[in-house]
Amino acid sequence: MNRTTALLNRRRALMLMGGLAGGLALHGCTQGNAGSSSNAASQTITSGVNPWPGFSGHFVALQKGFFKEEGLNVQEAFFQSNSDEITAFLAGKLDVAWLTSGDVLQCIEKDPTIRMIYVVDYSNGSDGIIGRNIKSPADLKGKTVARENILFQNVLLQAYLAKGGLTEADITLRDMTAADAATAFASRQVDAAVTFEPWLTKSAKDGGGEVIFSSKDTNLIADVIATRQPMIETRKADLQAYLRAVDKAVKLVNASDAEAIKITADKLGVSEAEAKSQIAGVKIFDIAMNKSIGFNANSPNNVMKNFELNLKEGARMKVISDGMQIDKLYDDSILMSL
Repeated sequence: MNRTTALLNRRRALMLMGGLAGGLALHGCTQGNAGSSSNAASQTITSGVNPWPGFSGHFVALQKGFFKEEGLNVQEAFFQSNSDEITAFLAGKLDVAWLTSGDVLQCIEKDPTIRMIYVVDYSNGSDGIIGRNIKSPADLKGKTVARENILFQNVLLQAYLAKGGLTEADITLRDMTAADAATAFASRQVDAAVTFEPWLTKSAKDGGGEVIFSSKDTNLIADVIATRQPMIETRKADLQAYLRAVDKAVKLVNASDAEAIKITADKLGVSEAEAKSQIAGVKIFDIAMNKSIGFNANSPNNVMKNFELNLKEGARMKVISDGMQIDKLYDDSILMSL
């Protein structure tokens, strides 16, 4: 199973009842060309998204007309798989794409003009490591750990190992999907497992253990908005308006506004209670949070450190080339101009 397939399965697992039809759906006004220049905010921005609670800022902004209020025609390109969205983005069919930072880093290898411009969310406890009789990271030495050999799970595991001064050579790894890893832990076949909700908490309890490490209050797993440098240079006003509309929607989501929760639930195909629970598992960023945490060089959880983690682990896994420069991966000029 490749990394994008695994992430898709992770997101479908979090959706619980998410049996949405596959394929691409387009919603919006006039169709435009991705990356084209604009003298006014009248050309369409084609925005690629997939079913993830962290992307509720887009869903709500579109449904409540916040983009239109900013003078924008935004056309939603809704994908059921990350891989399909990535393919469309690399083909130039999207002006902006909402993806994980790791996905975008791998896109940048194929198209160096791609830039991350906004932090959408950090996983906030939905991903983690469960263990039995593990009281500190050093206790993992000599233990058997189940995990899937994909980027975001390895980032999580490497962060925990580093806290104990350990490497993968100090543990015995078993490569399996997150669901199988959780089952293996619950049946006491392994000492620890890297997994995510809805299996994380339940399997920890069933296996006589606990969550020993999670993504809560970290920058280990991030989602971002990406575009291309020509778009940044030629459509600054459009992108400013786009982020203002998203910011307005995110504020409603973070305030648990009933209508915003319903819009998100309808989009994900889950109940409102489930949507609210899923949203609680991610930290969704508004503009102020992007400035104070995401793109703040003084914040220990800034997104640049997330890029470093992904680059290091991606290079170790040989899915990202060595030598990528951090300052070439993102452009915060639109964000900081707001």
